[in-house]
Amino acid sequence: MKIIVCIKQVPDTTDIKWTENNTIQREGVESIINPYDVYAIEEALKLKKTVENVEITVLTMGPLQAVEMLKKAIAVGCDNAVLITDKKFAGADTYATGKTIATTIKNKLPDYDLILCGQFAVDGDTAQTGPSIANQLEIPQVTYAKELKKCDGTCIYAVREIEEGSETVKVEFPALICVLKGFEEPTRPKINGIIKAQNTEITTYTMEDIGLTPEETGLKGSPTYVSRAFRPEHNRGKCEICTDCNILAEKIKEFGGISNE
Repeated sequence: MKIIVCIKQVPDTTDIKWTENNTIQREGVESIINPYDVYAIEEALKLKKTVENVEITVLTMGPLQAVEMLKKAIAVGCDNAVLITDKKFAGADTYATGKTIATTIKNKLPDYDLILCGQFAVDGDTAQTGPSIANQLEIPQVTYAKELKKCDGTCIYAVREIEEGSETVKVEFPALICVLKGFEEPTRPKINGIIKAQNTEITTYTMEDIGLTPEETGLKGSPTYVSRAFRPEHNRGKCEICTDCNILAEKIKEFGGISNE
């Protein structure tokens, strides 16, 4: 069984810097693995313990500094790592990102069973990239999964959050699952894992390697863009403290909150 875990590096700082195109500056900024992607890695590692012959490949799209993040994933138990990197990818929105990752999987890693992604990225919080990858690959997807259950090598059961509580769904391979925070603490790297990570060669692909054109990637391939980025101003406005229930009811009526009937 072959699992691909899509991960992303996000800035490990509150001092976010922006480029002239209103995208987050990632070059030269200290980064970490997106927390939800850590949970995706953890679910893959749990499957590796319960299913025979599981091979985990971590994949990311980003600058060359993402190599260190990929090595951290190798250190905790993943088997292989792929970096998609090219200056032409800069400024990609979720559609262009999803297309780039899906094209890489289709052309370079087609022999997969399951793709795992974090439900959100903490630097964007759109929850769109995972579903975009599934749409590009034309495979079924499960979102908001908080636990992966029984897997027999041809299908898997996932417990996902819904408005009414939770539900268990069955999905056949190949499939993509976006995961939320799991129940267990993330795996810590051991000495052997760290040594393996240092000795593992990271496979790197550019735009041309995966078969895309400049018009399909980065800003040119993005149908959406950020027109302005700013910190919201805190303006609480005026407030009135009300201790009388009758007066409170009248105030609520003024705003249409209580019917006169």
